[in-house]
Amino acid sequence: MKSITRIATAITAVAAIGALAGCTSGGSGGDAEADGPLTVWIMGDSGTNFEQLVAPWSEETGTEVEVVAVPWDGVDERLTTAVASGSGPDVLQIGLSKLRTFADAGALLALDDHIADRPALAAENFPDAIGGEASAIGGEIVSIPWVGDTRVLFTRTDVLAENGIDAPPTTWDEVRADAKALAARGDGQFGYYIPQWDSPLPVVMTWSNGGDIIDADGNVDFDTPEFEAAVDTYTGLYADGSVPTNADFDQAQGFISGVAPMLISGPYLAKSIAESAPELEGNWAVSPVPAGSDSATSLFAGSNLGVWHNSDQVDQSLVLIEYLSEPETQLEWFEVSGELPTNVDALADETLLADPLVQVYADQLAESRILPLVPNWDGGVGADLLTALNSIVLNGEDRDAAIQALITKTEGISVN
Repeated sequence: MKSITRIATAITAVAAIGALAGCTSGGSGGDAEADGPLTVWIMGDSGTNFEQLVAPWSEETGTEVEVVAVPWDGVDERLTTAVASGSGPDVLQIGLSKLRTFADAGALLALDDHIADRPALAAENFPDAIGGEASAIGGEIVSIPWVGDTRVLFTRTDVLAENGIDAPPTTWDEVRADAKALAARGDGQFGYYIPQWDSPLPVVMTWSNGGDIIDADGNVDFDTPEFEAAVDTYTGLYADGSVPTNADFDQAQGFISGVAPMLISGPYLAKSIAESAPELEGNWAVSPVPAGSDSATSLFAGSNLGVWHNSDQVDQSLVLIEYLSEPETQLEWFEVSGELPTNVDALADETLLADPLVQVYADQLAESRILPLVPNWDGGVGADLLTALNSIVLNGEDRDAAIQALITKTEGISVN
């Protein structure tokens, strides 16, 4: 296992699987703390687990915590409504792809002054995140690292072996060849799964070829040979018949059944597989993402925690965030959710590092990057990227025309 120093150096972002939900009466954000519960927005279906996580803190401090879970596809609407009404939560979980969106909307409190005297939230407790581009926008710290995530390759090693493939592929060329062989097993069988909603995947493919989708001036740029090579790989997997085309394909069940025995996902999928299909133990594995012509670079994602810009319970909100940043709390959340800690002491925990899956995650974290923090990635550049690629592979649109439309539509968008 690599030392925690390497891991800490490598993780340049901490961010969000989630974005949280709920309401509270916004206050002045001054020193006086209001009575009443702290409201926390939490993403997806993790609300019940989060309530259990914070129950000991609530009992110890006497502070009630009201957890409101927001569906993944309801985050933008909830943000818009809360900003318009002036009434949001106290604490919110923010997916990294949403950090710029929340900050640009004025929803997040600048934390620089508030955390200056809180050692538990100091930068040295986290892997190069506080004060970095994954925690700050416009030079102001607007979030605190909470859980980490990186993408790795999942393979059903038994299915591969049955079809003459003795090891997981290590390059995208090998993925394509192996996927084609696996898809030849018969009707309804595939070799690889591409989520039609996964906008980071073609970016990861671009990185693996040594390129980027942001130019030297900070502008979005899809007019590069490295992105063209990524498009070759992406569209080629569909052209080979190796990828299911139905939008409602269930990646976990497809993997468990062996219908789609290779895919890229995060550590949370490992927990789901282990719990849903314990009989598969020893018949599946995780390995680093495939390399292109340059590297095996993956996506770094996760969740940060922020404070709503006009919360009237700022101090107590930060006390809660301190609790969530403690190594013991983060290790407990990993057990519950499968999401990696961000506290460096938690990442160095011997029990955590004894898990062979964590070894792979740690190695991959050393070769991971965050998505560019352009405005509204999910509803803007990321959506445009998916529209272009899906129009080619699902609707048969002319490739050159679709990519040129993407280049034209995203021209002038910047991370600056």
